[in-house]
Amino acid sequence: MTRLPALLALTLALALGSVTASAAEEPPAALRDVVVVGNSADGTVSFIDARTYENLGSLDVVPDLDAILAGMDPIRRAAYEVVRQQAGGDKFVDDAHLSPDGRTLYVSRGNLGDAAAYDIASGRQLWRTHLAGLKADHAVLSPDGRTFVVSAITAAKAQALDTATGRVTGEFATGTYPHENMYSADGSRIYNMSIGITSFPKALNALKGTKQVTVADATTLKVLRKYTFDKGVRPAVITPDGRTMYAQLSYLNGFIEYDLEAGRTVRTVEMPFSAAGAALKPDDYPQNSAHHGMAMNGANDKLCMAGTIDDYTAVVSRPGLTTDGFVHYEPGALPYWSLTAPGGHHCFVTLSNRDEVSVVDYRTAEEVARVKVGDFPQRERAGKVAPDALSGLDAP
Repeated sequence: MTRLPALLALTLALALGSVTASAAEEPPAALRDVVVVGNSADGTVSFIDARTYENLGSLDVVPDLDAILAGMDPIRRAAYEVVRQQAGGDKFVDDAHLSPDGRTLYVSRGNLGDAAAYDIASGRQLWRTHLAGLKADHAVLSPDGRTFVVSAITAAKAQALDTATGRVTGEFATGTYPHENMYSADGSRIYNMSIGITSFPKALNALKGTKQVTVADATTLKVLRKYTFDKGVRPAVITPDGRTMYAQLSYLNGFIEYDLEAGRTVRTVEMPFSAAGAALKPDDYPQNSAHHGMAMNGANDKLCMAGTIDDYTAVVSRPGLTTDGFVHYEPGALPYWSLTAPGGHHCFVTLSNRDEVSVVDYRTAEEVARVKVGDFPQRERAGKVAPDALSGLDAP
């Protein structure tokens, strides 16, 4: 009988141990759908809940700015100031993407001419890589999260970086001033759009360089095809079947429909000017862009267009390319990028001069929310973040 309490104690201990082990093995919390917004002028990235539109906070992605500037030799510093002047001031965040596990943020840091990775929970910089040339531009993350492709704009190339180390693993030649990068729907190809030298006036368009879409194999980075255009190719979307591209071009107050198989423009759609937009000379357009921002909804039957000089967002239905409606903004708002949020029903549009993001419903062509973010928001990207990493963000 004296052994019974000991057996009971052992049984209880094993049961408690089992409960403890089960608790320890609970799966991590589900990743949270977010939209990350690069606040170009203040060097931060805001995190917006993709469903509730709550600003969850921001991450400083230029904590090393003073050290970088102090370490520049006179030639490099002079080049930095030239890039800064041509870019219209401080432009520290050009693009930002989240790792598939929602714990790492990758950024291309515009005027600093580099790319960097940050642990979101701690804010610690994991690596920093200086790119070829003087300025880093648009970037894209591979579907598997292993490769970060960034436009080295003044070097006329796109460079691929290993996301684990920041090491440059390859590159391919592009047109003059490479801009947007995107993967095909199946992940097998990379599309790069070049815009030409934006500091030259429209009258010298022939001297701006090669304006083209470059298509490269996503694995080998071998260039597969080039499409040449008369004007710079701005934001674009490509249908999942890879046959059709909708693109905004430099100086065009609208967009084109382009047949990628035939290599020709099928339709050119001119959108209405606002009074303020019509009063501008083409050389006054921001970085040669009349309209700058395009996205496609989840059903692939509507487009979301940022009318940059016209201060509106237009929702356009395809294939007819008829306008469903407009969301008009305050004069000078500068809508500058469009992104379809997770779920496919809403378009996020940055209003760069108002430090806000406008949320537009594709189904009604109406604004459903306005979110305050940092200084001069530009590029937005959809992703997922680990809930426990959000503690590393600064409060909005």
